[in-house]
This record gives sequence, C-alpha cells and structure tokens, in this order.
Amino acid sequence: MASHRRPKQPSRARVTVLTATAAAAVALTAQAAQAAPQPSKSDVKEKVDKLYEDAEKATEKYNGAKEAQGKLEKQVDALQDKVARGQDELNDLRDALGSMASAQYRTGGIDPSVQLFLSSDPDSYLEGASTLDQVSAKQADSLQQIQEKQRSLAQQRKEAQAKVQDLAETRKELGSKKAEVQEKLAAAQKLLNTLTEQERASLAAEESRSSRATSRADLGNSVPASGYASAAFAAAQGKIGTPYVYGASGPSSFDCSGLTSWAYAQAGVAIPRTSEAQANAGTRLGMSQLQQGDLVIFYGDLHHVGFYAGNGQVLHAPKPGASVRYESINNMPFQFGVRI
Repeated sequence: MASHRRPKQPSRARVTVLTATAAAAVALTAQAAQAAPQPSKSDVKEKVDKLYEDAEKATEKYNGAKEAQGKLEKQVDALQDKVARGQDELNDLRDALGSMASAQYRTGGIDPSVQLFLSSDPDSYLEGASTLDQVSAKQADSLQQIQEKQRSLAQQRKEAQAKVQDLAETRKELGSKKAEVQEKLAAAQKLLNTLTEQERASLAAEESRSSRATSRADLGNSVPASGYASAAFAAAQGKIGTPYVYGASGPSSFDCSGLTSWAYAQAGVAIPRTSEAQANAGTRLGMSQLQQGDLVIFYGDLHHVGFYAGNGQVLHAPKPGASVRYESINNMPFQFGVRI
C-alpha cells in the first residue's frame, strides 16, 4: 500500500529570507528607476530635430520613387496598348492570309499542265496562271509581314514585361521609404511623449513664435533672377504659414521640394519633383551669385531645397511640425544655388 506524505513546508525562517530578498530587489529596481535621469527638453528637441532631418531625407527618396512609379505606370500602359494593337494587326494579317489560301484551294486543285490541256481557251488560261503567280507572290509577302509582326510583337511584350518588373520593384521601394519616414516620425513623437505636458506646450509655443517671427523678413533690394523666378517666388510667398507634410506638393501642405516644384509650376515651368533632381535642373551658382527666386540646395546629400529670398534669407518648407517660412541661409549647410 502506497504511502501519501504531505509536502514538507518551508520553514518560517526561509520564508522570511525570501520575502526580504524580493523586497530588496523591488527597492533596488525602484532606486534604479529613480536614478535614471530624464532627458531634458533641450536634449529631446535636439534628438527630435535629428529624426525630422532623417525623415526628410527618406521623404525625398520616397518622392523620387513616387515620381518614378508615375512615369513607369504611363510607360507600361503605353506598351500594353501597343502590344494590343500589334496583336490586332497580326490577327488581321493572319485572317487575310487564310482567306487567300482558301480561295487558292478552291480554284487550284488541278495540275496546271492538265488545266492547260483541258482548257478550251489557252490564252485565257495563261492569263489566269499569271494572276495565280501574282497571288502567290502576294501570299509570300503576307507571310513575311506576319513573321516581322510576330518578331516585333515578341520584342514589345518583352519590353512591357521588363517595365512591369521595374514598376513592381519601384512600388516595393516606395513602400519601404514610406515606412522609413513613418518610423522616424513615430520615434520623434515617442521622444516628445517623454516630456511633461508643460514641456511639450513650451516647445510648441517656441515653434509657434519662431514661425510668426519668420513669416516676414527684410529681403533688402533683391532683384528676381528672371520673370519665371519672380512668379515662382511670389507663388511660394503666398504659401507662408502652410504646414509641412511629407510627400505633399500643395496646395494646402508641402514638403521642401513639393513647395519649389509647385511654385515653379504656377509660373508655367516644370521642374523635377525631388531636391536631388532639382539640383541638376539648371545653372549652378555660388552664394554671392544668388538672386531672388533661385533654388538653394542644402546638405551634402542634397536632401533639402528652398528659394533664395534676398538679403541672406531663404523661403522654404523646413520640417515636420513647422510651416513654410523665411529663415537665414546660414542655418543649414549651403551647397550651391540653381537658376532655372
């Protein structure tokens, strides 16, 4: 008969030691939490600004992928239409050849020498035979056209397939860059959430004061670079105070290159969508050569662009959380100007 023993209970002393150990661990954790310094408002702002800059870099890559996607979609549509028309033409050629072959079969079942022997009118027969030779030559020409059309159609289909593949890869890149932008913005928001409500309100007030202060500027006696530059700059001035939104190109929100491309479009001039492409859209200038309405390119990777406003000021869409405004050209690493 099996015995059933009650489990041995821990001694009171052991329980006391375990409880004391757990309590000590909780206390140490609490002390460590208290000891961990909370980031200051200035530290958070610095890190958030860096994340916003990284987000803007990714935004320009996103804009480039989006522009490429639009072009590829048009090319794919055009190629697919071309292939469809080519297939219709090939079908017509085949139908015509089939009709010709059927007619020959109905009239050409007897050997030509026998037809001549049986013919009551040899002259008429010989005339008909000549016509038959012409039909055969026409048939051969039709076959050649069909072969050429088949080769052309195969090449068009191959080209269309390659463009479809390019489009799929570009869409994948677009999704990746969009996710990267959103990740940077989410990280910035997470950092802002570590601040107290009062600190966040203080930062918002500082940004608001900065926006109001930079919504106007002393532009000196700057002369526009051209009539187009003047019209584009005037259009951009009309958007002062409009919020920065990544990937936006107006009219109610902008990113940096969205503002410049939109403004030049209002002047009747089409320029590329991204800052990197805009950097190569015209004549490059040194800082001393800048005139109002010229594009100004910043940072070594050319990820930011604005308008030269005059008197050392630029007009641009600066970053998330800010609005279109004036700012000193010296606040960012100047690379060169571009005259459209």
